[in-house]
Amino acid sequence: MVLEIREFKPEDLDDVVRINKVCLPENYSPSFFMDHYYENPKIFTVAVADGEIVGYSMCRLEFGVSLLKTSFARKGHVISIAVMQPHRGKRIGYALMEASLDRVKAEGASEMYLEVRVSNNVAVELYKKLGLAAVQISEGYYRDGESAYIMAKDLTK
Repeated sequence: MVLEIREFKPEDLDDVVRINKVCLPENYSPSFFMDHYYENPKIFTVAVADGEIVGYSMCRLEFGVSLLKTSFARKGHVISIAVMQPHRGKRIGYALMEASLDRVKAEGASEMYLEVRVSNNVAVELYKKLGLAAVQISEGYYRDGESAYIMAKDLTK
C-alpha cells in the first residue's frame, strides 16, 4: 500500500462527506467542511491509499484557556477524524494524527486537543500512543448522551 497524507482540496469534498457519513454518527454538512477548509486549509488533511481517499482529519485553530496550563493558549482542535473500516489497523489514523499534530504546531499552536467517546477504546489508545492524555470528561457530550474524554497534548515539549 502506498499512503500519502496531503492537504484537503475542494474536489475531495464528496469523498470526505461520504467517509464522515459511513464512519461516524456525527455527520456534518458539506458547507461545514468547506468552512473549515477556508479557515484552516493547512490543517485539513486526507489520507490517500493507492490513489483512493480512505480517511481525513479536519482541525481548526483556536485561542482560549489552556487545557494543560493556567494560561491562555493557541490550540489545535481535531474537529473530526475518520478512516474507512477496510483500511483501519494499517496505521492510517496514526499517520493522519501525526500530520495534524505537526501541522497545528507549525501554525503556532502550543497544544492540541480533541473529544473522543469514552467507549472508543481503540481511538483512546491511539491518541495515548501519540502523547495525548485525558484531561477532562465532558458528560453527555454526544447527541446520544455518551460522554467524551477531552484529550490534550502539550506541543511545546
